[in-house]
Amino acid sequence: MTGFASRDGVAGPAAWHWELRSVNSRGLDIRLRLPPGLEGLEPRIRAAISQRLARGSVAVNLSAKRTDGGSEIRLNATALRQVLGALEALKSMVEVAPPRAEALLGIKGVLELVEAEESAPETAARNDAMLADLEHALGDLVGVRTAEGRRLEEIVLDQLLVIERLTQRIAALPARSVEAVRVRLKEQVARLLESTGNFDETRLYQEAALLAARADVEEELKRILSHVAAARELVAGDAPAGRKLDFLAQEFNREANTLCSKASDEETTRAGLDLKAVIDQMREQVQNVE
Repeated sequence: MTGFASRDGVAGPAAWHWELRSVNSRGLDIRLRLPPGLEGLEPRIRAAISQRLARGSVAVNLSAKRTDGGSEIRLNATALRQVLGALEALKSMVEVAPPRAEALLGIKGVLELVEAEESAPETAARNDAMLADLEHALGDLVGVRTAEGRRLEEIVLDQLLVIERLTQRIAALPARSVEAVRVRLKEQVARLLESTGNFDETRLYQEAALLAARADVEEELKRILSHVAAARELVAGDAPAGRKLDFLAQEFNREANTLCSKASDEETTRAGLDLKAVIDQMREQVQNVE
């Protein structure tokens, strides 16, 4: 299932932006990009996504910043005392002029750019607000995927209808009638008798049994119609059905292959190939279903 959603949020001096993208995948694959210092949110983010989504490759990007600048300049008194101590030691060896204040402050380490620190309650409140916005973004993403799912539902139902009609068409083909099988059997026997001078009764029965078995696709047709009914139930249900539909598509394909291999007439072969084409199309579509 494909989709995109984003959400902006702010709490105190912190601001953030969520971006969620999903593309098709056989399972649920979550990939996160989090700013430094927010890695601790990963378990809660994964849990929130897993509760809302069952399938798809989901990329989550979180960017964050402080609206107040987030840092201040502080005097490192320890470093300054060390510099002044070094100057006193230098005076005992050579004559030097008194240092200027701006020169002292320009020495690396005397002034520091320090990030503002959050209290534990502030951090907890900010994290909760971020995750609340993630839930809103997930809701938007689910909405986009649901809309796509409705379109896919129509496509899959149409394909199931085509599969059902092709199956019924094969079931009603004249070539499957008892009389048609009897005619083909007679032709097979005639060819057998022409190819050999001896009448091998055992061989005759073997050929007759083989032809009858190849002509009988009743079980395959019944299983295909059963799969159609099962697929329609899955599509109509509220639970995630993508994996089950994918499995059914494989079963459809297996039965269609068997049917084509048993076909002993042109009409059944042609209809079987049409059936396989529709099943392949459906199998591609159900890869996109939640």
